[in-house]
Amino acid sequence: MAQRVVLHVGTMKSGTSFLQNVLGENKAELAERGVLFPGRRWRRQVRAVKELIAFGGPGQPPMPSDGIWQQLVDEIRAWPGTAVVSMEYLAPRDERQIQRIRKTFPESRVEAVVTCRDLARNVPAMWLESVQNGGVVGWTDYVAALGARKDLTPSATRFWRHQDVPAIAGRWAKGLDRGALSLVTVPPAGAPGDLLWRRFAEAVGIDPQGIALDVRSNPSIDLPSALLLLELNRRFRPSGKGELPAFYDRLVKHQLAKRGLSLRSGGGQRLGYDDPWARTKGEEQVARLRKGKHRVVGDLDELRPRAVPGLQPADVPTEEVLAAALDGLQVALTKWSTAGRGAGEEQA
Repeated sequence: MAQRVVLHVGTMKSGTSFLQNVLGENKAELAERGVLFPGRRWRRQVRAVKELIAFGGPGQPPMPSDGIWQQLVDEIRAWPGTAVVSMEYLAPRDERQIQRIRKTFPESRVEAVVTCRDLARNVPAMWLESVQNGGVVGWTDYVAALGARKDLTPSATRFWRHQDVPAIAGRWAKGLDRGALSLVTVPPAGAPGDLLWRRFAEAVGIDPQGIALDVRSNPSIDLPSALLLLELNRRFRPSGKGELPAFYDRLVKHQLAKRGLSLRSGGGQRLGYDDPWARTKGEEQVARLRKGKHRVVGDLDELRPRAVPGLQPADVPTEEVLAAALDGLQVALTKWSTAGRGAGEEQA
């Protein structure tokens, strides 16, 4: 049985993809140091956590005895040192679900690490992510909904499930042993590129030296590309509801957006954000976190929102959105041809 099980529970848009890729790319080196990053690939952890969420709770089907979650648990139980699981879907779990996870490892010390970033950077980042996942809510409506005190929209509900850092930290701290929760703040823009890794390693108890950090990140898209995807999503879901096409996640989110539009050479027109509401809310979150007296690796003052330079959707000329569309079309045709489909159609 692992002596320690460290759950990196998020939050979203707090450098999680970078950290997950560092852990995955250095899996063998970490194992030599007594640290297990379970699963052949990180996607295995994603599937395991999804299964954990969907099974075994009140009103849910029983947890499969030989399912992916159980296989992950068995791998961790067979490890003698420290095991690290990193998956953002864990952050919103309630106290009952946290207890379920804790009881899965009765002989191990279960700890949680919450990486967190200021609202001024995360509000635009979460909206940009939403349009890459089929969202149809425009930027202005998205931001306006976040400040509502009641009757939250689905997009606002989802945002706060993943970005109410004090509530997330409070639930996990309550569900685990005293001192088993660590907050890691994301450094501000301009900080050394390895600082987030060094902070995370300190929280987990890993020697940060000798770990390769040249890994794939989760690059954002520029504002013209986001406006393009927003209109595409609205074509797929004219009423704002209903299912997206089955190919959306694979072709639109990953191939077109994350591996295409995010690399646009003509990009650079970024979404800006500077809202007094966000500054007030951010100060409130910092005060709540200080009151929680959690272990902090970094500085809670880094969670104080500061203006993010950039443009607003109304500032983007139609020609720029058209340019993004043409770049997207080029990406799609290039990937289509290299997949062999173009040649097949031509021969037909």
